[in-house]
Amino acid sequence: MPEAASFAAVDLGAESGRVVVGRLHDGRIDLEVVHRFANRPVRLPDGLRWNLLHLFTEALDGLRLARERAEIRSIGIDAWGVDYALLDERMRVLGLPFHHRDARTSGMPERAFARVPSAELYATTGIQTLAINTVFQLLADEGSAALESAEHIAFVPDLFALWMTGELANERTMASTSGLLDARSGEWAHELIARLGLPAAPFGELVEPGALIGGLVEGHAARTGLTAGLPVRAVASHDTASAFAAAPVEAGSTPALLSSGTWSLLGAELDAPVLDDRARAYDLTNERGLDGTTRLLKNVMGLWLVQECRRAWAGAGTEFSYAELQRRAAGVGDDVPLFDPDQDAFLAPGDMPGRVTAACERSGQRLDPAPGVVVRSILTSLACKYRLVLECLESASGLSFDRVHVVGGGSRNGLLCRLTAEIVGRTVVAGPVEATALGNVLVQARAAGELSSRSDLHAVALASAGAEWHEPRAAEGGNSTYQRFLELTGLGLEPAAHTRARPTMEITP
Repeated sequence: MPEAASFAAVDLGAESGRVVVGRLHDGRIDLEVVHRFANRPVRLPDGLRWNLLHLFTEALDGLRLARERAEIRSIGIDAWGVDYALLDERMRVLGLPFHHRDARTSGMPERAFARVPSAELYATTGIQTLAINTVFQLLADEGSAALESAEHIAFVPDLFALWMTGELANERTMASTSGLLDARSGEWAHELIARLGLPAAPFGELVEPGALIGGLVEGHAARTGLTAGLPVRAVASHDTASAFAAAPVEAGSTPALLSSGTWSLLGAELDAPVLDDRARAYDLTNERGLDGTTRLLKNVMGLWLVQECRRAWAGAGTEFSYAELQRRAAGVGDDVPLFDPDQDAFLAPGDMPGRVTAACERSGQRLDPAPGVVVRSILTSLACKYRLVLECLESASGLSFDRVHVVGGGSRNGLLCRLTAEIVGRTVVAGPVEATALGNVLVQARAAGELSSRSDLHAVALASAGAEWHEPRAAEGGNSTYQRFLELTGLGLEPAAHTRARPTMEITP
């Protein structure tokens, strides 16, 4: 039997990273996670920063372990969006990259809209207004020596590929998260960049997923045991783009796709962006997908709320595993307080149980501080927000979604998947868990000639998924919960409700 074609995926999430070996054989990909490591930002006197050197060292350690497991044909890197490093003419990093949850972007959307009206910005880029967006982070850098000296910009996967190969390339799916890419052409919106007062120099040539960036340099080859010159390829390097590429979509189905992790990103893959007033009023985002597709979606706060609650409880002296929190939440009834999970107060690290309690109190609800109740309140509120977003997506796109595919780490949360099925009123297909790594490997396999068409990718993804199905068995109760959510939050399908509810972008630590 011929040896399986094997690829290494460096998959970096906002809470943790992993290095995964993907083996393609018999029409499916088997994934082996060979190394996991925590992603712990560092709070310095001037703000919250990523510890990217630590992550890069862990990635190299993982590649050494990958080499011990298989004959690796190439390496691909995917990561979270929007965050970046600025580089000088010699590709040197100009300062430690900020974390997108740093408070420095407060007020930056308003600064941007004073130069380019929000409607014009959306008509070009089609990106949801979030203070974390690259465009607003860059405006927060105005006047800094780093921005004034910058000759290049490197998003996290771009930077890691540069450090591995000595070559820099900006990959399109990642660049689209910036709020500075033209949603129609897939090129940098240079006129818009100039009107915003940002320098032109950093925004250079873009590459597509699958492009060869360069070969692994000798020093890293010696450390990892890999071959010097081993191809390092651009993949769909925004982790959501990779996750969408790995969704196990059946022929004839029209699914919504939910990439569930620290953030929840709920949307659909379309042939073209949707940039009209309705999509803007719903604050939907148009990000670049594989092969020039558009991911029409909306960011929802996601399991960050549970992650921060868990950290807060640990800081108070009680450690809970995620499995234990899910078990406790499953024992709580449906009649829990509900709130909009996308309030700005939840964006920054801090006392999340206290913030959730305060959000409930503002609508006249009392939240029992028991961890199981708090988590059940969070998960039920997330499921309700998913339904609202799904209805907005259908209204803006004209599509009708017959199911929801949940991929990523959140697909392991059986309670959230069940609540989503009941409240959304549609089948939820959960898995694969390592969707971003699977999408990463699929793009590498196609670039290596092992796969050809997008239909090949979908077929292999479907064969590899191992999905779990959740049917909506309590639709009446789900409808009642959803209506209560709408009444408590003041949200609804009318675009005006979303305009009123749009965040002010004030971020507090």
